[in-house]
Amino acid sequence: MASTTPALNPTVADVTRRIRERSAERRALYESRMADQHRRGVHRGELSCGNLAHGFAACGETDKNSLKLMNSANLGIISAYNDMLSAHQPLETFPETIKGAARAMGSTAQFAGGVPAMCDGVTQGQPGMELSLFSRNVIAMATAVGLSHNMFDAALYLGVCDKIIPGLFIAAARFGHLPAMFVPAGPMPSGLPNKEKARIRQLFAEGKASREDLLEAESQSYHSPGTCTFYGTANSNQLMMEMMGLHLPGTSFVNPGTEMREALTRYATEQAIRNTEPGGDYRPFYKQIDERAIVNAIVGLLASGGSTNHTLHLVAMAAAAGLTLTWDDFTDLSAVTPSLMQVYPNGQADINHFQAAGGMSLLFRELLGAGLVHADIPTVFGTDLTAYTREPFLEDDTLVWREGPEKSLDEEVLRPVATPFAPTGGLTVLDGNLGRGVIKVSAVKPEHRVVEAPIRIFEDQNDLKAAFEAGDLDRDVIAVVRFQGPKANGMPELHKLTPYLGVLQDRGYRVALVTDGRMSGASGKVPAAIHMSPEALDGGPLAKLHDGDIVRLDADTGRLEVKVDAHEWAERAMRVGDLDHYHVGLGRELFGGFRHLAMRGEEGAGVFGGFEADDLARQEGQIHDEDA
Repeated sequence: MASTTPALNPTVADVTRRIRERSAERRALYESRMADQHRRGVHRGELSCGNLAHGFAACGETDKNSLKLMNSANLGIISAYNDMLSAHQPLETFPETIKGAARAMGSTAQFAGGVPAMCDGVTQGQPGMELSLFSRNVIAMATAVGLSHNMFDAALYLGVCDKIIPGLFIAAARFGHLPAMFVPAGPMPSGLPNKEKARIRQLFAEGKASREDLLEAESQSYHSPGTCTFYGTANSNQLMMEMMGLHLPGTSFVNPGTEMREALTRYATEQAIRNTEPGGDYRPFYKQIDERAIVNAIVGLLASGGSTNHTLHLVAMAAAAGLTLTWDDFTDLSAVTPSLMQVYPNGQADINHFQAAGGMSLLFRELLGAGLVHADIPTVFGTDLTAYTREPFLEDDTLVWREGPEKSLDEEVLRPVATPFAPTGGLTVLDGNLGRGVIKVSAVKPEHRVVEAPIRIFEDQNDLKAAFEAGDLDRDVIAVVRFQGPKANGMPELHKLTPYLGVLQDRGYRVALVTDGRMSGASGKVPAAIHMSPEALDGGPLAKLHDGDIVRLDADTGRLEVKVDAHEWAERAMRVGDLDHYHVGLGRELFGGFRHLAMRGEEGAGVFGGFEADDLARQEGQIHDEDA
């Protein structure tokens, strides 16, 4: 197989090498720790009789007998199920399916623990959104609590949406001695076309549609169990898990409640058992996920026009596996990764249209054929990545994989590398005297990618709405929304602002957004410099800005600068934001410790520190102290 695989793109190879070299000591310490955990053993054999009796007291006799024998696999199920959120409601039935499939293999599965799953769609523009990014940490910690009982030979991670998959991944990395299988639920069927939904949102922002009209449109769009069908963070999560070989081939975008989804969940259970030590083909997470898998995830994200949230999440995810990722890695890969997908907000199609056009199997075929991803990574399927050009089918109730299509069935949605929508991935880092941030331009028309205009400063997103309604923004303007970083208020998404800025752009004004907060995976046609680092509360230069300053955002050259004399800029005082109203109510006071610990956006905005990197730095400091 390797002999027929095209040579790796030189930039992809160079970025991979760079990550490996800069992470060498850190990664070695991580692998050493995982190997040590493996040597200590899973596990049930290490538990005392009293420990073990507690661990299976609630099981039926069949499962108890299997657990007592110690010679079969026991799977730990970690689930983000709740029945309020459409993406996670289908997970309700998965544990029983998994337990049944495990018993049929002579093994067992136990529900190890649940993790919270909040929906940014529900909290968008609301105080609860300020808990969203930090929920990633809670999910990782809750997963660790569930797996800490040390009863398990492998873990199945059931989750879909924005912070859930990154949180589960971080925990899977810290329990890297266990094989991991990520088990998705799939997207809801298509509803109201995205173009129509966006049209009604803008009409409502202009006061030309009623709240009843808006609610009806939203209800027709988000209408049944399953993931939202636009290509935001949730569906980007699923694509990345498959790019890293943590899903079965072709499992990401199969609708819930179908025979195929049920069959894939059963097969995932069976394969997870095969990947355990008792199953005979031990495939621990830490030997599967390395810098090659992380690069594959970035390339898949860029080729598909995925969510900017992953410029935070992937940095934090990589760190949990002992790898140091930078925003420059994203920029360099973006320069050589063609844009192959147009799914809303980058186009009008939804994720079901992508699946029908050829889906993941065709995307893999194109990226592998162009040498843009590492083919030689181990996967949960028991193969390398070349097997992921196949897609699942049911033959007489038996799940089989056949080669997927060789050509796109709809080139308005999915294109080959030879004729991409754009030659690059449309994501770049912005540098300048306002700090560093990222911008996604895959949905921004070329004529809107350079904006130079006076700024209007906001320190609360609701104030922008009020200014828009008062007509104060009817001009060329760059809206600066500051004190929205992780230390300030948890770094909420500001997608609520998109319709207002979109209306201004449609009126012919040159408009952009600059913020140390986040935009949704659904960020669209208005250029937005986001995740500005350092944030305003952490000494970031956004805190120096005054209303009316001229700022130039140039997405083509990757520059973001305020046009102020250098001496005057150096002498300007830093504004201190009034943040008290962000810190109380709807549980926000419980997250004060996270705000205090939060790292910078470019470091992933995590709260766990640098894992092995911190340990190495402390060791280095101790050596220097001893030398002194």
